[in-house]
Amino acid sequence: MNSPILNQIGIVFIPVRNIEKARDWYCDILGLPADGEIQFGHLFVIPMNGTGIVLDSKIYSEENIFKTPSFHFNTNDIEEAYMFMESKNVDLITPIEHNHYFNFKDPDGNQLMICKC
Repeated sequence: MNSPILNQIGIVFIPVRNIEKARDWYCDILGLPADGEIQFGHLFVIPMNGTGIVLDSKIYSEENIFKTPSFHFNTNDIEEAYMFMESKNVDLITPIEHNHYFNFKDPDGNQLMICKC
């Protein structure tokens, strides 16, 4: 059966309280320069390989934050990633599980995951 809908994910929107602070935090943990343009006063597109991420302060509310991870960031070395996030004083909410992944929170309380792939 043909469908006009592609089997691809284009962008994931993350609700954030303060777009400038969120941009700086995400760029820091991803090792990216935080010099990109904030669009329309509330959007920042994180330059990613593959599926994109948009930080959006217009959609932020306590009810909209991710209470469980909706996606994961990839890593080749889960132990190094965990130690890196620990050194950044990130709110780590699980230890490394099954030598494969761990969960953490961004400064706005969104639960995210890093996974060895």
